[in-house]
Amino acid sequence: MMREQKAGYKKIIYYHINFKMTRRVNGMILYKTEAEIAMMKQSATLVSKTLTEVAKVLKAGMTTLEIDKLCADFVRHNKGIPSFLNYRGYPHNICASVNDVVVHGFPNNKPLREGDVVSIDMGVILNGWHGDHAYTFLIGEMSDEVLQLVRVTKESLYKGIEKAIVGNRVGDISYAIQEYTEKQHGYGVVRELVGHGLGRSLHEDPQVPNYGKRGDGKRLKENAVLAIEPMINLGTREVYTEADGWTVRTRDGKPSVHFEHDVCVKKNKALILSDYSIIEAAEQANSNLNTSYYAAPSLVM
Repeated sequence: MMREQKAGYKKIIYYHINFKMTRRVNGMILYKTEAEIAMMKQSATLVSKTLTEVAKVLKAGMTTLEIDKLCADFVRHNKGIPSFLNYRGYPHNICASVNDVVVHGFPNNKPLREGDVVSIDMGVILNGWHGDHAYTFLIGEMSDEVLQLVRVTKESLYKGIEKAIVGNRVGDISYAIQEYTEKQHGYGVVRELVGHGLGRSLHEDPQVPNYGKRGDGKRLKENAVLAIEPMINLGTREVYTEADGWTVRTRDGKPSVHFEHDVCVKKNKALILSDYSIIEAAEQANSNLNTSYYAAPSLVM
């Protein structure tokens, strides 16, 4: 979740970073203690549990405003605070991005339809710590090209996570995602929107693009927490922002897919703080949702 503004022909991404609320180490990256990571895991898991509630009931005919209310009520019932609401003026609890909307889609009263690609991105604050991740759902029958886009985007997230280990650099994560989605499958990798650090603030350093070079960028050290989030388009990588200042759409009108995990950098294998397994279990139990792309074994991690 991030705010963007235009500067000439380039889009510049602005983050709100509050350095007073946690330790500042090694410049701009904020490293967490093991106790803090345990609390962040609780925050990330609350997001996962909320998205699980969405997976249980999502179907054609629902509106994204209904989903927004469901998520807000569940978070508050579990003593959390929806962190997107009023963040830099954002007017809703979640981002609900349908079909060609890449990110930051406003929930609305338009009923969802069979064939819709629905990405839900949301954040919570629990005990002072942020959780922030996203998941893409498919309602009903889908074309093979959309199913493959979802499968590849989800797989690319894990390929990026594999590189989130001590000694690597941010560019190693970025390259892994781009190489798999763009180089191997020909999809459009969005440049204007990126992943980010996470902690007591919703956005911290470092920025984590989904494109880049191996060995480039800041070196990763233990207990940095990252929100890694590939945003991958079926067609062109070009996007534009609507007049509302938030909704980002693909330039060619083709679908986009968004997956995001909260990840802690560790020595040999990254620690995933969020939990897709409970979302996937609910998704598979909902006959209104399409999970046929699950056939790929590499999604299991």
